[in-house]
Amino acid sequence: MSPSVVSVSHISKHFDKVIAVDDVSFDVALRSTTALLGGNGAGKTTTLSMLLGLLLPTSGSISIFGVDMLRDRYQVLPRLNFSSPYVDLPRRLTVRENLTVYARLYGIINISARINTLSEELQIGRFLNRPYGQLSAGERTRVVLAKALLNEPELMLLDEPTASLDPDTADYVRGMLEAYRKRTGTTILLASHNMSEVERLCDDVIMLRAGKLVDRGTPAQLLTRYGRQNMEEVFIDIARQRHLEITPDSKHVVKQ
Repeated sequence: MSPSVVSVSHISKHFDKVIAVDDVSFDVALRSTTALLGGNGAGKTTTLSMLLGLLLPTSGSISIFGVDMLRDRYQVLPRLNFSSPYVDLPRRLTVRENLTVYARLYGIINISARINTLSEELQIGRFLNRPYGQLSAGERTRVVLAKALLNEPELMLLDEPTASLDPDTADYVRGMLEAYRKRTGTTILLASHNMSEVERLCDDVIMLRAGKLVDRGTPAQLLTRYGRQNMEEVFIDIARQRHLEITPDSKHVVKQ
C-alpha cells in the first residue's frame, strides 16, 4: 500500500439544517489520481473546500502530508494548488498579470520563465496579454489550470479540470496532466462529471451521494461490481440509488 497524502476521517459539514457532507472518511494514496464523484449536491465541492481550509468541517479531521489542516494548514499550502473553472480570477488583469500575482504569492523565483513554460504547455500564449474577463470559458479553464501548476504542486485538487474545453483541447489537457504526474510524482484529487476522463486518468474512484460516501474502487472494480460497460452507467446507477444485491453464488447484481 502506498502512503496516504490525504487522510480524511469522519468529516461532516452542516449549513444550518442542511447536511452537505455526512461522516465521510477516505485516504488518497501518494502519486495516485483519485476521482471524487457524485451528482450535483453530492458534497464534492464542499469536501474540496474543506481540504483547502476554505471551510471548516462541523466535525471530523483532515490531514495532508501528515499535517493537521484544521490547525497548521499554512505549513502545507505551498505544496498544493487548486483549479476550478467556477472560481474567477480578477477580470481586469491580463492573464500574464494574474499569473504573476499568484507566482509571487507562491514564491516562484523565475516568474517569467515559469509563465512562458506553462503558456506553451497549455497553449495560452496568444492571449497572455489579454484581460482575463475577455476570455472564453474554455480559455479561462486553461488559465486557472496554469495557475494551479505555477508552483509545481505535490498535491493538486482539481474541480472539473476540462470543463468548457472542446474535445481536442480537453484531450490535450488530460495528456498533459498524465505526463505531469509521471514526471513529477504529484498526487491528484479531481472532481469531474466526465466519466471517460475518470476512466482514463484515475486509479481510484470515491462515489458520493447526498453527502455520504456510498462506494469506492478502481474504475475496473466498479465496472465489474455493477456489471456495466462504462463509468457513466455506474455513475447513473449510484445517482439513481440502484443498489447492489449479493446473489447466492456471491455475484453482485444491480437491483433496479
